[in-house]
Amino acid sequence: MVSVVTFINESTVNALNHLFSDFSFGESDIVINETKPEFQGDYTVVLFPFVKKLRLKPAELGQKLGDYLLAQHPEFSKYEVIAGFLNLELSAQYWRQLLSAIQEQKYNFSYPESQSIMVEYSSPNTNKPLHFGHLRNIFLGWSVSELLKLNGHKVVKANLINDRGIHICKSMVAWQRFANGETPESTGIKGDHLVGDYYVKFNDAYKEEIEELVSQGMTAEEAEKEAPILKEAQEMLRLWEDGDEAIIDLWKKMNNWVYKGFDVTYKEMGIDFDKMYYESDTYLLGKEIVEEGLEKGAFYQREDGSVWIDLSAENLDEKLLLRSDGTSVYMTQDLGTAKLKYQDFHTDQSIYVIGDEQNHHMAVLKAILERLDEPFASGIYHLSYGMVELPTGRMKSREGTVVDADDMIAEMIRLAKEQTEESGKTEGFTEEELKQLYKMIGLGALKFYLLRVEPKKKMIFDPKESIDLHGFTATFIQYAHARICSILRRAEYEQKAIEITNESLEGLEKNLLIQIEQYDSMVALAGKTYNPSILCNYAFRLAQTFNSFFDKHSVLKAENEDKKAFRLALIAQTAKVLKNS
Repeated sequence: MVSVVTFINESTVNALNHLFSDFSFGESDIVINETKPEFQGDYTVVLFPFVKKLRLKPAELGQKLGDYLLAQHPEFSKYEVIAGFLNLELSAQYWRQLLSAIQEQKYNFSYPESQSIMVEYSSPNTNKPLHFGHLRNIFLGWSVSELLKLNGHKVVKANLINDRGIHICKSMVAWQRFANGETPESTGIKGDHLVGDYYVKFNDAYKEEIEELVSQGMTAEEAEKEAPILKEAQEMLRLWEDGDEAIIDLWKKMNNWVYKGFDVTYKEMGIDFDKMYYESDTYLLGKEIVEEGLEKGAFYQREDGSVWIDLSAENLDEKLLLRSDGTSVYMTQDLGTAKLKYQDFHTDQSIYVIGDEQNHHMAVLKAILERLDEPFASGIYHLSYGMVELPTGRMKSREGTVVDADDMIAEMIRLAKEQTEESGKTEGFTEEELKQLYKMIGLGALKFYLLRVEPKKKMIFDPKESIDLHGFTATFIQYAHARICSILRRAEYEQKAIEITNESLEGLEKNLLIQIEQYDSMVALAGKTYNPSILCNYAFRLAQTFNSFFDKHSVLKAENEDKKAFRLALIAQTAKVLKNS
């Protein structure tokens, strides 16, 4: 289906090239806007760019162009020239034909060149449960994946589990010291939460040991390095990398508790993945890459045996790749993961959904891979996003001040229940239906609020504000959709062909139709820019326009049957677009 703006653009280009054949005009020369409410017309062609070139006054150019368009295209019904602007009004038949075409549209889009793209998101650590800070990452990655798929790309949704390293060993050491054999089954605590509790206990014990060492005369810096519990965790990491059987068994046991917990949370959120990667599988490949780079002279070794790369030429700093004891760092395993991902899928692009505090890390990763002449280096893209804070401030996992994702989901569902019961909208629902309704409202509010802000911007999440029925929220959009569905049920609506008549349309009918028609361009733009907030804002504006239309015009009691049929078809398409969005 050709969009309204594309039709006007092409018609204007053809008209200018016909009227002024000594010149050449292209689609990029034309500027088209929606006509301002204070003027008559639907769309406006800006004339100023052509006035000097054609040596015509704006009014004269506007009249020539307007007369030609009306003579050649019955889709235009009238025009008006205001200063340097040509305001065009489209015919009632055109709008009805447009709605008819939209009715038949399947909403399958495609970029001119379809690509194979991997989107990596979530990427949790197995020393703690998914927390509130993960949620923006998860929803952003999932939404971008769905937008890319809708735009015709082949998408692989990937999750890299950070299942090894010193942070995992900290939870393991604390469990050995303090748990007395506790398990998720024996305590009734979800596995990821149980392991996370011991990560906090490690840091509590670590602080106490530092204070004790300082009281014995050490400096704080010395005490931080010499605390027995930290040394124990470092030794555990060394034993893990050496393949110590007892340590590996404990690691597997505790990680499995966490994986089961993660799966419950992902399922509750409606989040899925096509491929799971584990850093315990990729860090060895990373070590091989470092060894190869060392042989090629891309890296260098210091006297203590540690391996580094100097990225001064790329305006980056020196970066550690292997510690002096031979253990890997995050960059080591990231190099391995990047190569493994490419070997598995040979994607054109690999998108990393990672917070903006890792901007430098991601720039270094790409620079190292480029230095190594890896073919996939150019396809790495860091989808950076700002941190999310609560009204109470920033969260810190090692201090136990982080809000768990499970707790936030439960709180949103509780708020949805509270709001729905207060509004008295529970009549006629079964208990199970209400349970589903509260989850739909609560999770919708959570997802929308975290996606409605452009990814690069930091944001504050206010649970109560996110579920406000009258605010910039999913709840507002869901309610508009519910109102439409209620009308369609009462009308016993069934889609049928639109009558193409000359009966004029009301302004709000046009506004609603114009916005519905913009859906595919919004999906294309949101996918191209990896920015779901574009679609969030679009859906909210569409819901607002529907409410304005519905407040002013009756659907079931329209002036005649033709208007009733047209309005039913119009709001049915509005509901379809809101749901798809």
